[in-house]
Parts: sequence; C-alpha cells; structure tokens
Amino acid sequence: MDIDAIRPSGGAEPAIPPHDAVTEDAVFRRLALRILPILMFAYITSYIDRVNVSFAKLQMAQQLGFSDAVFGFGAGIFFLGYVVFEVPSNMILQRVGARRWITRIVLTWGIVSGLTAFVSTPMQFYVMRCLLGVAEAGFIPAIVYYIGQSFPRHRRARILSLFYAALALAGLIGSPLTGAIMQYFDGAMQLPGWKWIFILEALPAFLAAVYTWRGLDDDVTRSPHFSINEQALLTRVLAEDRAVTAEANHKGLLSSWLVWAFCLIYFLDVFGIYGYTFWAPTMIRSMGIKSDLVIGLLAALPNAVAVVVMVLFGRSADRRGERRLHVAALLLMGAVGLSLSVLWHDNLWLGVLALCIANAGMLSFPPLFWSMPTAVLGTAAAAIGIAWISAFGNLAGFFGPYVVGYLKQSSGGMTLPIFSMVGCLVAGLVLTLMLPKRLVNR
Repeated sequence: MDIDAIRPSGGAEPAIPPHDAVTEDAVFRRLALRILPILMFAYITSYIDRVNVSFAKLQMAQQLGFSDAVFGFGAGIFFLGYVVFEVPSNMILQRVGARRWITRIVLTWGIVSGLTAFVSTPMQFYVMRCLLGVAEAGFIPAIVYYIGQSFPRHRRARILSLFYAALALAGLIGSPLTGAIMQYFDGAMQLPGWKWIFILEALPAFLAAVYTWRGLDDDVTRSPHFSINEQALLTRVLAEDRAVTAEANHKGLLSSWLVWAFCLIYFLDVFGIYGYTFWAPTMIRSMGIKSDLVIGLLAALPNAVAVVVMVLFGRSADRRGERRLHVAALLLMGAVGLSLSVLWHDNLWLGVLALCIANAGMLSFPPLFWSMPTAVLGTAAAAIGIAWISAFGNLAGFFGPYVVGYLKQSSGGMTLPIFSMVGCLVAGLVLTLMLPKRLVNR
C-alpha cells in the first residue's frame, strides 16, 4: 500500500482565498457547536455505562463472591465483543449512514447496560459484559470517521480533543454520581446499590439516542442548517483537504507497516487506560478511603485535570502542526504519573496528584493519536482503517483489566500491575517517536 500516494505539488497545501477565511472559520465553528454536544453527550453516557462496573465491583465482589480475577475477566470481556464487531459495524455505517447507525448503537447499549443489574453468577456477568461490547462496537470509530469526513486536517486535533473531553467529563460526572448512587440508593426497594448503578445510569442512553436521531446529519455538506453558499464552502474545503490525504485502497491496509504501528501504539495506551480505569476505585480504597461517595469524588479529580490537558494539547498540536511529539509527551506523562502513584501510595493527596498526572496523560492521548491516522489514510481507506486500528487497540481493553486483576491477585498488591501499565506506555512512547514525521504531521 502506497501510504504517501497523493501529495500536493511542491508540498504546498491548497490555498483558501483570504476573503473566505473569516467565513470558513464561522461555518466550521457553527458546525462544531452543532454536532459536538450530540456526540459528546452520547460518549459520556457510553463511557459511564462501560466503566461503572468498576464501582459496582466494590459491592458485587462481596455479595456475589466474585474474585479479582473474575471481575477483571468480566470487565475486560466487554472488549472481545467490541473488537469482533468493530470493523463490520463501520462497514454498515457506510451503507446506512451515521445518523441511523450511531442511534442504533446508543439505544442497544442502554438496554444491555440496564439488564446487567440482574446478573447473579460469573457466567451471566461475562455474557452481559460481552453483549455490551457487541452493542457498543463501532461507536468510537464511527465518530472518528464522521469527524474526519466533516472537518479538514488543520482543525481535526482541536475537534477531536473537544470530543474526547467527554471521556474525562464522563469520569468527572460519573465517578461521584456512581459513588452517590451506591451509597444512598443501597437498600432502596430492597435492591443493593450496585444494581441501582446499572438501572439508573442506563437511562441517559435513551435520551442520547433521541438526541442523536434528531440532531445528527449524515453528510454535513448537505445539512439543512446551512445555507446553499455555506454548503458549497464546506464541500470545497473538504474536497481540497481530501486531495492532500493519501488515497490508500483498504485492501492494502494490512500490508502497511504504518497501520500496524498505529495499531500497536493504540493498543499500548488502551492497556494503560483501562488497566487504570477499572481499578482506580480499588486503588483509591487501598489508600485508606472507605466511603463510596468520597472514593467517587477523589476518582473525579484526575478527570477534571484531564479535561484541561486534553484541550490545551489539542490546540497546541494544531497551532504548531506537530502531532507526534505531543502524543509522545502524553505517553510520558502517563508513565511518570503511574510510577509516582507507587512511590506516593502512603500519602493520600500525593497519591491522588500522581493519579491526576497519569490519567491526564493517558486520557488526552486518543484525540491526538487519531489525528495522525486520519491525516494519513485516504477517503477510500479511512472507515475501514480507523475501525481496524480501533479493533486491534481495544483488545487491550480486555487484557488491561484482566492482567491487572490477575497480577493483583497473584502478587497481593498493586505495584506489579501498575508497572505493567508503565511498561506499555514507555513502549508506546518509543514507537511513536519512530513514526515518520513528514506523514503523521501533515
């Protein structure tokens, strides 16, 4: 696959007439204000429903007799269902349109998440987590593809960073909310708090499905919310941008070393993200905190920091035209923060500060990372390429929680599991610095 097949003559990008610059900025700002709230609300509900099991575990483990290994496997098996249906999901997206398919994804995961409240055995837990993965499969690749088709390259890192702020906001909102539900709803209607978590936190997904169906356009260049002249401007700018991007045939994706490098780098960060996320409440409890609500509030702090770091790095990457070094810096931040969390474990506030550093680095990674493959893959390969990279990378969503749970159970502590995450982030850092600057930064 010739990943560098089409480039503008002399290396120059297509020029936009100066008198159109202000209008272009205004149109793309309106576009962002229209679609980002829809996508972000859906992502917030998705992520909360995906990881609320990390809080439910604090009660489920005792009431249902689940070991750390059982919980880790159940938390991670979500990603097996997710990965298997990732590429087929994006292929269907291209046929039926983003509006219809994303709405279907949101609606089905809400149903499955709510039904998880009724599990009572490890096998039932595994089945429901796997089905949740199947329901959510293709969601993030669909969003990344949709943003890639709706915004030119020089705006994409900022837009993706704003979208991925929903990832941190989900933790900022979801952690204290989940802790409060488990503490204050425990025993209501004779149901334990962990069941209420799944029931109540599934409800926003149904609102998100309605919001997506009513507010999203399959093709922004034909959106009725823009005038004919604005539609023409969107069409022209996006066409010029696609002419610069490599036109790779999706049949050659698996022969490209660069695509495999993207797959591996994404895998290594996802290992850290979910290895940390599913065990963060347990890590905070090990620092001496017993109240579920306080654990939720402390778990929210790293996500508040991540929102700020994510937006600042996204703006800096677009302004400087440099993605690779920004991604490497975030991986370094994650590795340093996790290492410090071990050294500062006996001091609550220093330990939480370390988690803030680690979480900010790991959660800020995805939007900057996705701006690299979307700059390299052409229109013909983008949907399949993004889905393939996401599918391979999200295998780490299974291995991360499971390996951390296994190492915790076998070693009796969190030190060895944490340094397994550190090793993955350092390996991702090295691979990122090996990427060809001329391709990923264009």
